[in-house]
Amino acid sequence: MLRPPVGAPGPTADEHLLERQPPDAAGFTHTDTWRALRIQAEFVKGFDALAELGPAVSVFGSARIGARHPDYAAARALGAALVRSGLAVITGGGPGVMEAANRGAAEAGGISVGLNIELPFEQDLNKYVNLGIEFRYFFVRKTMFVKYAEAFIIFPGGLGTLDELFEALTLVQTGKIRRFPIVLFGSDYWSALLLWMRDELLERDMISPEDLGLVVVTDDVDHAVAVVRQHVPAPGKEKKKLARKRSKSTPASPRKADAQ
Repeated sequence: MLRPPVGAPGPTADEHLLERQPPDAAGFTHTDTWRALRIQAEFVKGFDALAELGPAVSVFGSARIGARHPDYAAARALGAALVRSGLAVITGGGPGVMEAANRGAAEAGGISVGLNIELPFEQDLNKYVNLGIEFRYFFVRKTMFVKYAEAFIIFPGGLGTLDELFEALTLVQTGKIRRFPIVLFGSDYWSALLLWMRDELLERDMISPEDLGLVVVTDDVDHAVAVVRQHVPAPGKEKKKLARKRSKSTPASPRKADAQ
């Protein structure tokens, strides 16, 4: 097993989980059986903390921008606008776009959720989170982003942001979750990616034409909120929606058997 260089951060829980353990690994707490129990406990912790959250939107974007960046101002305004429309805000709880969205939500008097993750270099929850949860495992955290969100709004970002985007697209495309809005904020940033998807993926029949319609692109905070509100039931309709969902025994019907 390769060891990190001296002075490097220690391995994370995800790294331990994804590393095959030798048969003679010592100690029950170092086995995959024990990790399965920790994973179960982490799911329970997340479900328990968010069970009564109410309608919310997950907001993603770069952790590397500062408070003077235009995206910070836009994400802060978005967080406040979502709260004013009756929605909570969920982010990864870190800096940059996440902090901005949490800040806007908190300043507007709303619920500002931060789902923090253990990383090799420590990342603390930003100070604008008023409901924070710490996770060891990425896949548990990612489940919470999807399960408790009515929509995704995605600002410019790096690999983590792209990961959340394409996971959401795959879940919707394959019918693993019922269609909900995926809003890309910042047309200049996202246009090249969407052009590549059209000219390469669609042209080579790697995706279907309707797959390009799974996202909405905007540069306007009010438009982003309006797109979300079109898919979120009014408070009085929430119980009826839940009852209808429970009465259906069949799963969502995917357009494709699998995402290839």
